[in-house]
Amino acid sequence: MKRIVILISGRGSNMARLIEASLAGELGQAGIVAVLANRADAAGLRIAAAANIPTGVIEHRAYPRREDFDQALAATIDAHAPDLVVLAGFMRILTEGFVRHYEGRLVNIHPSLLPLFPGLDTHRRALAEGVRLHGCTVHFVTPLLDHGPIIAQAAVPVLDGDDEERLAARVLAEEHRVYPLAVRWFAEGRLTLAAGRVRVAGAQREEALIAPLLNGET
Repeated sequence: MKRIVILISGRGSNMARLIEASLAGELGQAGIVAVLANRADAAGLRIAAAANIPTGVIEHRAYPRREDFDQALAATIDAHAPDLVVLAGFMRILTEGFVRHYEGRLVNIHPSLLPLFPGLDTHRRALAEGVRLHGCTVHFVTPLLDHGPIIAQAAVPVLDGDDEERLAARVLAEEHRVYPLAVRWFAEGRLTLAAGRVRVAGAQREEALIAPLLNGET
């Protein structure tokens, strides 16, 4: 059984979906062993506790240096001996040392089709740029913010009359579909990372609307 620790900062919509997926057996041989937050008022902590998942708070404001916070966070994570650390709306920029410590087992979901629109306000920026496709990306985390080898992406059309709220809702529905899928791929040992590119053994392209290079394809 692969052990998963989830990091959140707020309501934890993707965390809640991963908990639901875990309870339904959608994550395969993986279980969520802890949910940790950098804010005591993170609403997702209550959701995790209601599902009998251990929770913890490492308050970033208690640490004057980013490095000190990351060290405390890593110590708390490591106490749960995770195979995979999942960022689910964790609104902290992580230091290079932290990212290197979990290299190859730290994943994030970002609400854009990376490398387009890293950072914040992705839906507003997508509308302003007039793109026809928008979406979300699951990727391995690297020290460069919102970059890293792409595990899977899901795309949605940008429709006439869309505003940020409508577009965000459409993207979020895809986040809830693709994140459990990517976590399951990891848990099943189907991800291979080489030369900055991810391959997924045995995946069908329809499993993600836009997916990484699959076995047997060139």
